[in-house]
Amino acid sequence: MSLYMLSLDAPKLPSVSVSPSAEIVEGSSVTLTCSSDANPAANYTWYKENKMLFQGPDGIYHFSSISSDDSGIYLCKSENLHGEINSSFLCIDVQYAPRLPFVLVSPSAEIVEGSSVTLTCSSDANPAANYTWYKKNQTLIQGPEGVYNFSSISSEDRGNYYCKSENKYGQTISTSVFIDVQYAPKLPSVSVSPSAEIVEGSSVTLTCSSDANPAVNYTWYKEKQKLLRVLEGVYHFSSISSEDRENYYCKSENQYGEINSTFLFLDVQYAPRLPSVSVSPSAEIVEGSSVTLTCSSDANPAAKYTWYKENQMLSQGPDGIYHISSISSEDRGNYHCKSENQYGEINSSFLFIDVQYSPKLPSVSVSPSAEIVEGSSVTLTCSSDANPAANYTWYKENQTLLPGPKGIYHFSSISSEDRGIYSCMAENQYGEINSSSLFIDVQYAPKLPAVSVSPSAEIVEGSSVNLTCSSDANPAANYTWYKENGDSPKASGQIFTITDFRAEHSGNYSCKIHNTRGHSKSTLYLGVTVSPVFNSTTIINIVRLTLAVLILIPLILIILRSRHKKTPVSLTTEENIYEEVEMRERHAGLEQQVPS
Repeated sequence: MSLYMLSLDAPKLPSVSVSPSAEIVEGSSVTLTCSSDANPAANYTWYKENKMLFQGPDGIYHFSSISSDDSGIYLCKSENLHGEINSSFLCIDVQYAPRLPFVLVSPSAEIVEGSSVTLTCSSDANPAANYTWYKKNQTLIQGPEGVYNFSSISSEDRGNYYCKSENKYGQTISTSVFIDVQYAPKLPSVSVSPSAEIVEGSSVTLTCSSDANPAVNYTWYKEKQKLLRVLEGVYHFSSISSEDRENYYCKSENQYGEINSTFLFLDVQYAPRLPSVSVSPSAEIVEGSSVTLTCSSDANPAAKYTWYKENQMLSQGPDGIYHISSISSEDRGNYHCKSENQYGEINSSFLFIDVQYSPKLPSVSVSPSAEIVEGSSVTLTCSSDANPAANYTWYKENQTLLPGPKGIYHFSSISSEDRGIYSCMAENQYGEINSSSLFIDVQYAPKLPAVSVSPSAEIVEGSSVNLTCSSDANPAANYTWYKENGDSPKASGQIFTITDFRAEHSGNYSCKIHNTRGHSKSTLYLGVTVSPVFNSTTIINIVRLTLAVLILIPLILIILRSRHKKTPVSLTTEENIYEEVEMRERHAGLEQQVPS
């Protein structure tokens, strides 16, 4: 028979183990086992960092699904009536994928462009995670530190950032963090609507936009004139005008700075305005000088110009200049120009070109224009194209008659002495010119004729004798010769020739003249002289003639007295007057022939 000896002992140092003994991954089943040699058998108590977890006789603590929070230092205590003892420490290192990362930005206040900024990403993971920073899916940096640094942050860095943490057990993405970089405005962008041609009267909108943080205020300027400060950067013309044609720009500003846009030129298209016209030289314009007419009009697009002289087109072109290289008096008149483009046309006011010039050849006239009769009223008129107006001087065959501005010379009762050649001279400060000659043909009745005989010495029987009658008359007079007591004319014409003068040719001869304006008469006595040849026949004839004359004288005297008594007291016709004058002349001639 065997005999057992029972030894009662306190627990020995516990042996602790973990299963599985390899890496412990979060979520897996894990068993901690504690055993200790003791009599009586020990009770076991498991602790995690002095916190009791489990107590029981079997010394086993089981994790059906271990978590990262279960990582730590474990020990077990075995005890019985005789004593207790703690095991050595057992480290449970639970491996797990990264938790949701925590991201941090420094500085946490406003981030201003140009400053240093640090992004930090941290995530609970075992083993430790690797970190990758992203901006909109663009990888920025990768590494174990989880830190991304901007040494000088810029406006382009503004945006959403996130990080990814990962180890062999998994990965996770952080929430996004918005990096709101504050910065001064960038160069503004300016635009105009409509972008095609801008026509006067249309609606036009200017838009200015600038990248800035915080948002900017916008101010529009026309050249240097402030127009409007607005938040939206929009300036609107409800009906744009030509005066709005100019350079525009906008200024964008916030608390970090300001900047001006580039210039935006608004090329407003519009019809021509009222043209301005000018003449060069602006002083007196003298015939023959060079003259330039200039027309200019505000228009967009530029106008085309047409010059007119009293509705007659002169020239057309883009420069608005009409040049007269040598201006003449015919160019004097009203001028205007028309400016036009595709949006309309307009005429200028009239420009009077007052060409100064010396008198042109004067025009002379006489009134009445029909026959001019002595004693009538006659007016001579002289006119000449001149600028300034000419002064006129009338001449009669180089004798000055009358100077004056009106060019009129008046005869209240013209006479035959006024018959002649007239001319006038027109003059101003630029020159003078004589008219063509004007013949004033005064019509008048014949004046008292002058009669003469040739030869003027004694008329010898048998010689040739010429009687000449002349009278001032207009129109030219007709001449008729009569011998006393003869009713029929002896001859016509100014000269009456007796080729073989005899004693019977002796007597009174009358020259009668007449024209359409009247008549006149003159008488001349012709007597024959005996030839100085003293032969007997000649002497006898002289004696006979002398006796005959002596006998006839008393008889003639008786006859004359008798006829004189029979003549009427009052003669009513010019012919009776002429006959009486003839009779008296004949009587006087006979008395002179009576010897003493």
